[in-house]
Amino acid sequence: MSSALEKAGGDTRDQLKRWRVVLSDAAKEVFLMMVGAELSVPEATPPIFSEVAGMVGLAGELCGVLTLRCGKASAGKIACHMLGVAEDEAAAQATDAVGEICNMVAGSFKAKIAGLEDKCMLSVPTVISGDSYELHSLASGERIELPLLFQGEPLWFSLEIQK
Repeated sequence: MSSALEKAGGDTRDQLKRWRVVLSDAAKEVFLMMVGAELSVPEATPPIFSEVAGMVGLAGELCGVLTLRCGKASAGKIACHMLGVAEDEAAAQATDAVGEICNMVAGSFKAKIAGLEDKCMLSVPTVISGDSYELHSLASGERIELPLLFQGEPLWFSLEIQK
């Protein structure tokens, strides 16, 4: 089990539920601040549809990977709102925007968990784009899946925690 989960004590499932709420809060705060848009919780779980995936590794007290997956159109809208320009102008920066949002959510998440801020480092974001790929993580452990909606389009955040 991850050191951070062990130190939190108590039931792992309860801790993961709390961290899911923290991840949701971090994502919503970052989107509101950087994108100027609110994220909402879908009534039904949307299918995972991703043409763009941003990933940030976590190492130290908590080891794992935070991933943000979305469609190409959503990535363009994120860049458009972050940069304050038309979608066609922002399209070239869409992958950078997804990577930066993923990085900021990871930073906000670790800052909200007692004892992690200075004991967990983040990697440089990596972004994959295209419509024919699968993500496979070597982190064997716990996983938090968090579907959210951005302007009606699904975004998937996931946190894979290495044992």
